[in-house]
Amino acid sequence: MSIPKFDETMLPILKVLQDEKVRTMQGLSDEVQEKYFNLTEDEKKETVSNGYSRFFDRVGWGRTYLKKAGLVEQPERGKVKITKEGLNVLAQNLDSITVEFLAKYPSFIAFQAGGRDKTKEEIGKSVATKFSPQDMIDIGFQDIQDTLKSDLLEKLHNSNPYFFEKVVLILFQAMGYGDFQETPKSGDGGVDGIISQDKLGLEKIYIQAKRYADHSIVREPAIRNFIGAMSGDVSKGIFVATSKFDQSAVDKAKNDHNHKIILINGEELADLMVKYNVGVQVKTRYEVKELDNDFFEEG
Repeated sequence: MSIPKFDETMLPILKVLQDEKVRTMQGLSDEVQEKYFNLTEDEKKETVSNGYSRFFDRVGWGRTYLKKAGLVEQPERGKVKITKEGLNVLAQNLDSITVEFLAKYPSFIAFQAGGRDKTKEEIGKSVATKFSPQDMIDIGFQDIQDTLKSDLLEKLHNSNPYFFEKVVLILFQAMGYGDFQETPKSGDGGVDGIISQDKLGLEKIYIQAKRYADHSIVREPAIRNFIGAMSGDVSKGIFVATSKFDQSAVDKAKNDHNHKIILINGEELADLMVKYNVGVQVKTRYEVKELDNDFFEEG
């Protein structure tokens, strides 16, 4: 099954807490997962942008929403316990607990309104009923990243081929490789540049950078020609393209026993440019703050 949305954890949270014992958040998350959600190992390892596991983060937001409605309480730092109202809700034998259901509690309405005038109906229709605040941050950030990478690829597709080759070499230098050397623009034999694998230049890597037309596919002959252009003393190469590689190209690069060939397609290239700040710049920084519990600890 897929990782539950944060509101889908709320009823299981109350069910785990119905014995009225105090639990840590990690203990609560583990129990909710074991009893109600059969996650795969990959799903258990999935994280959100704040570094927490996605499942733990969603249980945390489920706990927060229940707390704002008065169904659970925090008896001490990092602990959680069900309240009498939480037990009353469980006694109703509900199939689920939703944000719309929590909107019947004045304290929850005040929490959702955030100092603004909002009705119960407006809260029920809010996008926050579908996603936790952390989910919305991650979704919005991903949308911005996807748009940026799409714009990068469009720029690269429309750039001068020689400029594209230079961009690729600059990227590898930003990634920590040593100096790069551009090959002559004619008669390069299928090699567009040479980079040092290390800062001292002890080992060389050949680079092929090809700006293909949009929706084109790189096929096996292009990889074969690149390998054929590599000199006998260089066995490593990187083929970078603005498009995708078909399976024959992937197989050719993978199965060549005399050379180590890495393929980087357009999407991977855009990812690397964003990661290493090549062709992009920081537009806005946001700080997400959390409560400093140590500040409120009594000495």
